[in-house]
Amino acid sequence: MIEGVLWSIFAGLMLGLYALPEKFTKEFEFENTWGLFFAINTFIIPNIAVYFLVDNFGDILAAVPTNVMIGMAVASFLWGIGVMMWGKAINYIGLSLGFSLFIGTIILIGSLIPFMIDGIPEFQVFATIMLGILIVLFGVMSNGRAGLLKQKEDDKGEEVKSDNMITGISIAVVGGLLATGFNYANSVGAGVIHEASVAAGNPEWVSAIIVMYIIYVFGGISIASYFSYQLTKKKLWSNFVTPQFPRNTVLATVMGIFNFSASALFGFAAFTLGSTGGTVGYAIFNTVSVGVAIVGGIITKEWITAPKKAKTSLYLGLACMIVGITVIAFGNSLGTV
Repeated sequence: MIEGVLWSIFAGLMLGLYALPEKFTKEFEFENTWGLFFAINTFIIPNIAVYFLVDNFGDILAAVPTNVMIGMAVASFLWGIGVMMWGKAINYIGLSLGFSLFIGTIILIGSLIPFMIDGIPEFQVFATIMLGILIVLFGVMSNGRAGLLKQKEDDKGEEVKSDNMITGISIAVVGGLLATGFNYANSVGAGVIHEASVAAGNPEWVSAIIVMYIIYVFGGISIASYFSYQLTKKKLWSNFVTPQFPRNTVLATVMGIFNFSASALFGFAAFTLGSTGGTVGYAIFNTVSVGVAIVGGIITKEWITAPKKAKTSLYLGLACMIVGITVIAFGNSLGTV
């Protein structure tokens, strides 16, 4: 159990840090950087990973039942749409509120999906895990409030129009719901793919790479469609023709390696944690990633000029997230006693 929790935390750390190289790209617009990153992350890295790390990959895919593969493909495609909707929501309501609503929805709904698929565990396990999730959600919302207070100060009191606020909130929540397709795909396919992978002579941890391969490739289809449209609409394809392209490609590749590795580690952690692993691992994975992103903002002094109320709300949120994942981990341990 402890091993699975530690892997979940490590995966969350990697996810929280993966976007850092983006700050060092040059002569690229947002669409160029993230379009290149997603192309590398969802198509190139997964194929390299299975080529070098997975034996008998084709046989393993053939062993996956058609209904499972279709379910994973559809859920992964929806996950890709959800990720794109999150970016759109931020345009309407800002990073802080958009982030907290999106991640809050993912943690709440995504953590419940494995219970819907595999069944609810005994009461004390379920109740303790749910208590931990609710504490985490309170922390995420507190972080969102901190961000709003800081944003209000930065914007000198300017407010988002009410119609934009409603639209942005709706997009963030719906995007979060769709993005839970990631955990649905993992929950549906992990067991079957693990059996097929081990039977093909692979170590146990390799199955997580195969699961993420399917999720990323099918999710990448919807993501690629979105960025291709945006790059064409804004006439940004020519930005790739720059002396900075090799540098930016290396940075985007580092981002991709961290992101894909984080997801694969989560998949392995969920398996290691046992029957409640999909819920426990998913909650810890996302919570730690949010915490790392926030701590990174504190270290880089993004909050140095924020009002006292914003800082208090931020620290309260971080404390709740730490307490919450501790409670979640304890709840999982009750099921192993």
